[in-house]
Amino acid sequence: MDYKLLGKTGVKVSSLCLGTMTFGDADEYMSAKIFHRCREVGINFFDCANVYHQGRSEQILGALIANCRSEVVITTKFYGSMGADINASGASRRHIFLEVENSLRRLNTDFIDLYFIHHFDEDTPIHETLRALDDLVRQGKILYPAVSNYAAWQIVKANGISEQESLARFECIQPMYNLAKRQVEVEILPMALSERMGVIPYSPLGGGLLSGKYGVSKRPDSGRLLENQMYQSRYAGKHYYQIAQDFTHLAQQNGYHPAGLAVAWVGAHPAITAPIIGARNTDQLEGSLASLQINMTSDLYASISDLSPRPPLATDREDERTG
Repeated sequence: MDYKLLGKTGVKVSSLCLGTMTFGDADEYMSAKIFHRCREVGINFFDCANVYHQGRSEQILGALIANCRSEVVITTKFYGSMGADINASGASRRHIFLEVENSLRRLNTDFIDLYFIHHFDEDTPIHETLRALDDLVRQGKILYPAVSNYAAWQIVKANGISEQESLARFECIQPMYNLAKRQVEVEILPMALSERMGVIPYSPLGGGLLSGKYGVSKRPDSGRLLENQMYQSRYAGKHYYQIAQDFTHLAQQNGYHPAGLAVAWVGAHPAITAPIIGARNTDQLEGSLASLQINMTSDLYASISDLSPRPPLATDREDERTG
């Protein structure tokens, strides 16, 4: 296992991060098998969120890290609704202070390494959110604020305020990134490199699209893309299934598991700290862990990249593209 520095924090994390959203889909026994297999191969980085199964994923993860808390880096998130109350969501000071205590209790820990805002909150001034997070850092309840699903300008604005007012800045970004969804290449990833921020992208398999199970006229019997409306909407276009089919063919030609190759491609971008992998069972996990054995040469990386359209430059001046 390779380990990388997480932005400017000085913390070293494994080059893969296990996402625990499936803890709850998988029962406690299977969740434990997945967790211990990850530890066996050297993974020390685990991602969670309060909304995953309404706190159940945090509870399962908390029990699993009880005997190795000092050896693992844990993330969780706030923003999404955690109840029927009108104030049970968002990025207000009130919601943040309530939810961090709930997450600490469920995770059975005194501190959270990375505390992510799960989504931009248009109703709460960013100053309030940043000051609340800074207070939690000063209290020792979280170590580093982090952000998911923000645009680059929102991140830069927030970190500019943090620098100006001597507040803890966002140290890590969690965007969507895979071969079929490449918008982050335009501004978010270059910004992360420039600002030395950690990047742990979610959905490197595109909800299973790039697992080898999908094609233009190929579908499995079950899966997120068949059962989950959000994923169906996200990958509704027919072109996504052409990308999946071409990618699977390339993976097979080169003797690689498609899931492992998809994860390896995401991890090969110089801005990426650790792709977030997920699994409902150990067979799915092994597919993603196969990425650790792949030698991602520049030629292989380019061949994979050519299978999907590159997003246009932020300036739309394609005539000036050099790389």
